[in-house]
Amino acid sequence: MHNVNLQRREIRVGSRTISIETGKLAKQAHGSVVVRSGDTMVLVAASRAANPRDVDFLPLTVDYREYAYAAGRIPGGFFKREGKPPEKEVLTSRLIDRPIRPLFPSGWRWETQIIAMVMSADTENDADVLAITGASAALAISEIPLEKTIAGVRVGLINNQFVINPTYTERKESLLDLIVAGTKDGIVMVEAGAKQVPEAQVVGALEAAHTAIKLIVAAIDELKAAIGKPPRSTRSRRISAPRSKPRSRARSATPCASRRSSKATPRWTG
Repeated sequence: MHNVNLQRREIRVGSRTISIETGKLAKQAHGSVVVRSGDTMVLVAASRAANPRDVDFLPLTVDYREYAYAAGRIPGGFFKREGKPPEKEVLTSRLIDRPIRPLFPSGWRWETQIIAMVMSADTENDADVLAITGASAALAISEIPLEKTIAGVRVGLINNQFVINPTYTERKESLLDLIVAGTKDGIVMVEAGAKQVPEAQVVGALEAAHTAIKLIVAAIDELKAAIGKPPRSTRSRRISAPRSKPRSRARSATPCASRRSSKATPRWTG
């Protein structure tokens, strides 16, 4: 459980402003942040189990959910509750998992959960790339070790200009839809869609994305330095068995003193 004061960082990326805030919501998680762009807000919380599991894989679970109330709606029809995760939520969960999973240290066997929940959704800004950045920030400020800090952005190509995190309207006119995740040193994941874009423009989009990623990563590292929580070691501690309480020396030498016959001759004191 992390208990820190309110910390906030704002990053200007192109014509967009991304804010990362922690210390206000989900304080019982090991790390939690709220990432915002426009009126789209995503709460991302990272938690780990108290004890490691005896498994030969990384027990990491990523869950991204977009509830209807984030857009100010209530599910109608016969079912009044949320249904199973649609394709967008499943694919976004994979977008978060893919760049983060290889950054855990070898031997990490603590079950780890990353929950990204869209709290508010406007009609302009998509929350998927914000969730990637939020997952990295939540892990960075927690004691869960991660080798490097990452961030995620979307790049569009409109009128031969690269646009970082374009809106839904701009994406309809864009020739390129590129989701890039990376560290300050390089790119670790690319998810691309395009309409016959030349190779040179794709390379330029990757460079523009990495420039924006480095700005976001620097802000996350500043947030981590301000909170200052050391990472947990991957070595599990041996839990020694509790020692039994020593027997009292004042006990009677007779094993069944309480079961003596009632006919025993009482001792009289003068």
